Amino acid sequence: MNPAGHPHVKPYDALLVLSFGGPEKPEDVVPFLENVTRGRGIPRERLEQVGEHYFLFGGRSPINDQNRALIAALEKDFADQGIDLPVYFGNRNWDPYLADTLAQMTADGVQRAAVFTTSAYSSWSSCRQYRENLWDAVEQTDGAPRLDKLRQYYNHPGFLEPVVDACLAALAELPTNGEAAHLVFVTHSIPTAMADTSGAPPESEAQPRKAYVKQHRSAVDEVAGRVREATGRAHRHDLVYCSRSGAPSTPWLEPDVNDHLEELASDGVSQVVMVPIGFVSDHMEVIYDLDTEAMATAERLGMRAVRAATSGTDPRFVEMVRDLVLERAAAERGESPVRPAIGSLPAGPDVCGAGCCPNPRGPRPALCGADS
Repeated sequence: MNPAGHPHVKPYDALLVLSFGGPEKPEDVVPFLENVTRGRGIPRERLEQVGEHYFLFGGRSPINDQNRALIAALEKDFADQGIDLPVYFGNRNWDPYLADTLAQMTADGVQRAAVFTTSAYSSWSSCRQYRENLWDAVEQTDGAPRLDKLRQYYNHPGFLEPVVDACLAALAELPTNGEAAHLVFVTHSIPTAMADTSGAPPESEAQPRKAYVKQHRSAVDEVAGRVREATGRAHRHDLVYCSRSGAPSTPWLEPDVNDHLEELASDGVSQVVMVPIGFVSDHMEVIYDLDTEAMATAERLGMRAVRAATSGTDPRFVEMVRDLVLERAAAERGESPVRPAIGSLPAGPDVCGAGCCPNPRGPRPALCGADS
């Protein structure tokens, strides 16, 4: 293959969209959860309990469909821009599996591909584990193409500007345009030990330790500040967490969104906007943890709650993916591209350094960075 259709994408001849995966029918649910939790010793009974979340929605996670919609939007955007770059889709935990997709890319003659992951922030589970998955897939694929994972994009304007507009739209749904509303920014909880080691070791200045929380706080402050500029009001806001799992004895990031709603209600807050700032689309953590569980909590507490939209296929988010490809391609050609970033932190590095977001179970090789 030759990316001659647009010189600015050289040296890439494909883009791989890499995501988490999810079941698409009821009989997929428990096998999918077994894939997600493999090696953690979680009994099948517990998996079946967690699976009830999926069965509420017909045993189908929306994440694959949302990724297909994103890919279709990317393909149209590329075509509109005269970019001849095929887009492939692979998952960590369900069909289409990454290894199968990489085999197809190899068969199609792909030599070098950029990789976009549907996780914006830095931690082992949200960044490095994908790099470990890429390493594994390349190792088991003869003649696999070279894969370059694109940088994390939690502070890219193409990700955050749609969040700002979603906040404003949600506030407009409330009485008096949400004048008294509290903004509740929600992301996926992770073990505190993983959060503490996210980012690079102390000697690195680019992405210091505890990056997961620092990156979220930077994004939250930026969005809240822009909402203040647009409305002329400074809404109280907090960063909270959802989707805690694992042993009760293991500390995870808190507070949980439901516990936080309880506290807000006790303080007399009557209106909230829940902002899923940790998620790029409306997958299970959003439609169950927020739209179902947290909304039920708000209703029980007598609070008026609205949930802001995710970036999804917003044209600015789609354009961001294209820009990340062109940015990395330029860097690989030895150029010095502009790296858009908003908020208090700089744009992240293209290549993760040694010791970045270490695997909590011990050193493992990972693509696009050092091996441990």
